[in-house]
Amino acid sequence: MLTSNILKGVAKGFPLKINFTKVENASVDYNRDFIIRVMQRIEYDALRGAVTDLGLHESLPETISDSTQQNEEFLKKMHKVLLEYEVEEGELVCPETGRKFPISKGIPNMLLQETEVS
Repeated sequence: MLTSNILKGVAKGFPLKINFTKVENASVDYNRDFIIRVMQRIEYDALRGAVTDLGLHESLPETISDSTQQNEEFLKKMHKVLLEYEVEEGELVCPETGRKFPISKGIPNMLLQETEVS
């Protein structure tokens, strides 16, 4: 997960909000074991926020338990939101400063201006 690394006075640069103009959908083979391993590294609330930002129709539960993480239907939804959607064009927005980081051809530009670093 990306965070705003502006050093001057930013205490809460995570999670970044996603504004998109183009999202691509790709087909990726389902790999249950991979999704289970990735789940251990995900900030789940931030992921749910990203799903909302993108207007995806994948409804994710508010919280997840150990049993949820073994549920095949849930794992397939996680596979879809993690691997099958890519923001091609848009921007990431710092929740504290409103600083926008453009996304072009699927790559976010997180470079800072000289005035943004201490």
